[in-house]
Amino acid sequence: MMPLTARLLPLTAAAALLSPLALTSPATAAPAHYACGSTPPDLDPVQGTGKANGVNMRTGSSTSCSSRGLAHLSHTINYHCWTLGQDGSTWTYARNLSTGYAGWMRDDLLQDNGSSIHCPR
Repeated sequence: MMPLTARLLPLTAAAALLSPLALTSPATAAPAHYACGSTPPDLDPVQGTGKANGVNMRTGSSTSCSSRGLAHLSHTINYHCWTLGQDGSTWTYARNLSTGYAGWMRDDLLQDNGSSIHCPR
């Protein structure tokens, strides 16, 4: 699994190439996070597990989004892709193969830091 810094490096390099106007203009700046109720495509065949019992699977990449269900250590999680959340952390959208629930999980709550494939916007 690719470390968090390696996943964010291409985004940092791309941001450095943008003009300061593009970085500050609300008309051109797309939000990095997925809003509550968002479902990205399944782009990653990798499976993993959580780091704890009772990890929320949320409707968006934010703790302010409601939980769709919980993942436990014994559950197998199928990753779809990752994005940057409102809190600055990376989040992976995943389906819990043990329960059928799907939702956003913070990568620091996943054993291998989640998906290595960035969600499209």
